[in-house]
Amino acid sequence: MQTFTRRLLMAGSASVLLGALAPAHAADGNVTTKQLMKLVQQQAEEINDLKQRLAAIEAHEQGTASATAAKADTTSPMATQAQVQAAIAESRASELALVQAQAGGGGGGSGGGNASWGKGGEAGPLFSSQDGFFTFKPDGRLLVDFTGTRGSSYQARNINGSQVTQARLGAEGTIGSLGYHIEADFAGNKVALRQSYLSYAAEFWGLREKFYVGNFLKDLGTEGSSEQARTPFMLRNAAVTVGEPVNSFFGLGAQMKVFGDNWHYSLSVTGNSPSSSTTGSSSDSIAYLTRAHWNPIKGSDGFLHLGAWYWYESISSGITSINNTPAIALDYNANLAVSASSIANPSQDHGSGFELGGVYRGFWAMSEYGRRTIDSHTTDAVTRHGSSFAAGWMVTGEKPGFSSRSGSWGAVKVNDPVTSGGWGAWELAARVDHYDYTDAPRGGLGQSYTFGVNWYLNDWSRLMFNYVRWHTDNKVGSYQGPDWGNSFGIRTQVVF
Repeated sequence: MQTFTRRLLMAGSASVLLGALAPAHAADGNVTTKQLMKLVQQQAEEINDLKQRLAAIEAHEQGTASATAAKADTTSPMATQAQVQAAIAESRASELALVQAQAGGGGGGSGGGNASWGKGGEAGPLFSSQDGFFTFKPDGRLLVDFTGTRGSSYQARNINGSQVTQARLGAEGTIGSLGYHIEADFAGNKVALRQSYLSYAAEFWGLREKFYVGNFLKDLGTEGSSEQARTPFMLRNAAVTVGEPVNSFFGLGAQMKVFGDNWHYSLSVTGNSPSSSTTGSSSDSIAYLTRAHWNPIKGSDGFLHLGAWYWYESISSGITSINNTPAIALDYNANLAVSASSIANPSQDHGSGFELGGVYRGFWAMSEYGRRTIDSHTTDAVTRHGSSFAAGWMVTGEKPGFSSRSGSWGAVKVNDPVTSGGWGAWELAARVDHYDYTDAPRGGLGQSYTFGVNWYLNDWSRLMFNYVRWHTDNKVGSYQGPDWGNSFGIRTQVVF
């Protein structure tokens, strides 16, 4: 009987609640605080009515059931009253939970929340708590290239191929001012950690700061500090590929960035990235890198960009020689490079670079220069030079993806996406790159002239076409002497 009455009371209370909520919820799909108070008051009145009816039923049962006299301790008025109060408490707890669910309740990061899609030019969802204290976003990207080369005097250079340039999966998010990011790259027949760090955002003296600890993309020039999925060409420019240190564009360490209204400054100390071949067998190559940019002119139509960077690196004893020969045309064809004699027993190296460019409405231009000097225990120091000039035009009227805040390339906001029945965004771009290794014994020269067409289907997917007219004059290696050729590439990509 006790179980029956308690269930009866809870069922009645639930029916009262559902009956009261149904009209309000059906009207607009949301329950306001005022409506909640009104509902709770109505429920209290009806629960009291149910309580009186239940008391009458129990009194009738007690008067007619003589067999229960021996169990008076469990059916006494005090016991019955306690059971009724317990049933009411349970019912009210259920009601409050249901009301909160109807209202999308919960705050302080402990309940409710929302999800949004397509933030920051990426297709994935961004989940956040009701108050925004917690955020979480699964992310990744896929870049697939198809390339080919014709016209070289060396048949081994006239090859075609395809490759998965990037296949990344990961996640990022924030816990208040604390951020995290972890990302693994499955390209190149190996797995490597890329952006994998903790960050902390703060503000001091009216300036915005961000601190990183972990493996991150270094702040090296406009294209070296940009994700490859955001640069306007399939290959990073000569200034940063010639000027990069031994531990390359990624490094495991710490970094600080400070942002003003029209400038930024960064400082980092990094060792080898987790995928380095010397990790665990010798000391890291330690690089100290600083970069700054300034916008002396900045307005609604565009801005002028000035930038510079410098780094010094103590080279790991595990590096016995250096002979970096970055690709001159497209990534797949490893035979297209400017060569030079290797530098044995390197001890340290340092690099510097300069940036000058800007954005005006749908147009952009950027000139960069980079150099790298390598010291050796057994030979003279060697300096290598790389320079680049590039320009582009967003034909469909969008703003270029170059950021005045960070001095790097980001997403393009497409006005008329293909996925919404539009034409997407179209960009024409051209670049000239020079590679000069002649300071080294038997060092070569090279130039490349790239014309690109970028079709942004929406904010997070892009098709790229690059045509490259290249020239090399190598003094060492398999492809010596002047050589000209033509390379073409197509890239499909999606970032989520």
